[in-house]
Amino acid sequence: MTKLTAEVPYELAGMRLDQALAELFSEYSRSKLQIWIKAGRVQVNGVALKAKDKLEGGEEIALDAEPEVVITSEPENIPLEIVYEDDSILIVNKPAGLVVHPAVGNWRGTLVNALLHHEPNLETLPRAGIVHRIDKETSGLLMIAKTLQAHNSLTEQLQARTIHREYLAVTRGRMTAGGTVDEPIARHPSDRKRYIVKESGKFAVTHYRVVQRFTRHTLIQVKLETGRTHQIRVHMAHIRFPLIGDPVYGGRFQMPPDCNERLELALRGFKRQALHAAKLGLQHPVTDAYMEWAQPMPDDMTELVGALADNEQE
Repeated sequence: MTKLTAEVPYELAGMRLDQALAELFSEYSRSKLQIWIKAGRVQVNGVALKAKDKLEGGEEIALDAEPEVVITSEPENIPLEIVYEDDSILIVNKPAGLVVHPAVGNWRGTLVNALLHHEPNLETLPRAGIVHRIDKETSGLLMIAKTLQAHNSLTEQLQARTIHREYLAVTRGRMTAGGTVDEPIARHPSDRKRYIVKESGKFAVTHYRVVQRFTRHTLIQVKLETGRTHQIRVHMAHIRFPLIGDPVYGGRFQMPPDCNERLELALRGFKRQALHAAKLGLQHPVTDAYMEWAQPMPDDMTELVGALADNEQE
């Protein structure tokens, strides 16, 4: 149980209880504080008040901030590749094929199940501390908050677009130069699992640059300014450079001409979108120091790029 106390500064005199709590205990969300007020877990000079009651300044506030279980998924002993961990945050390198959140058809065997086994206290945090996600078949870096304070901080950084995220992707088609896709994204009107560029959609910006060109493909580095669902996949398909292996936005598989045996095997065997979350940077929720991590492409993408390069030699 976490018992927190604070004295109401006189400059907050005349403020509602819920507003003052948001100032005094900013590590907790306003909605959580409202719930605790209604549950009688906030005492002002030993008395439970209503959220709208006004304060005079100088009162002693006691808050029972005992963590509550908000995740009901079962812990599972699934291996995690931990890149960094301290008391506030956890950075993992997610393999392709691992679902992030439990959902219909994937209630077990997810990253959430693995995290709850690694750190049981994450059951008291929204989504087990996961503040952003990458698709099941995308590999790479993910950040997890281990405390409510860290969760609020990382969420605010995401909303302020100060989290640095870089991806590596392999596209169909040879790009001549990098660029920016500034196109809104919305859910597909008839296929609820897909997204499209649509004027009425949510603001979305993707920056990309060429890392390596091949005859009919391109290895690119992508920087996200926003983080919409399937953003890179939708934007690249929109400019007619879909990702290799993308079953949703890549269209029908076509073997390009003049492939050697190695490249043909690599292309036929690549059954996921060629997308890897390669770099992640953020301000630490406690120290405020900027921290950054990088992960090289996994073996399947490394082999794919190697096969593309090898085909250029012939």
